[in-house]
Amino acid sequence: MTGNNASEYDDSDLEAMRRLNAGEDLALNDIMERWKARVITYLLRFTGDEAVAFDLAQETFVRLYQSRQRFCPKSSTDRSFSAWLFGIAANLGRQYLRWHRRHPTVSLEEAAQVTIRGDPAFTAESKEREIAVKSAIGALPDDLREALILSEYEGLTHAEIAKVSGCSVKAIERRLSRARDQIRSGLRRYLSDPG
Repeated sequence: MTGNNASEYDDSDLEAMRRLNAGEDLALNDIMERWKARVITYLLRFTGDEAVAFDLAQETFVRLYQSRQRFCPKSSTDRSFSAWLFGIAANLGRQYLRWHRRHPTVSLEEAAQVTIRGDPAFTAESKEREIAVKSAIGALPDDLREALILSEYEGLTHAEIAKVSGCSVKAIERRLSRARDQIRSGLRRYLSDPG
């Protein structure tokens, strides 16, 4: 995904947030309808675990509701809703990964099966390619993985990713460059392996 698709809903989302802040709790349903699938997909790519992604997505919207008063941009260009929402999801994803490293319970092989389970259309070659890409992304350090997913899959701008990550735009540019270099290197080794 490229471009600035991540902020295409900002006007609708800003209106929904105004309604939510005014006490109209059903406005959260509008936000969830527009964003739930993207948040789940982001968290699945970030954590590599489908069940965890669903749980963290639910928690993302709980946190959005709980912190709704803190989101009050003066204009639609002040701060994008998507950067704020993915910031919440990214924080939850980081917390989960830190916890998971201290309490490992799932093998990498099980995690690799999440994307290919139940889809008969995958050929053996595309399954291998999918696993190789997922493995390469999963092998990235958290900060590089987060920047890459938000850029490549969620279409956030470098400035939006910087807000999510709490760093400068230059730092994001460096992270994206390093992430892409490591992905290329990881896939080159995998694809050139004769066995």
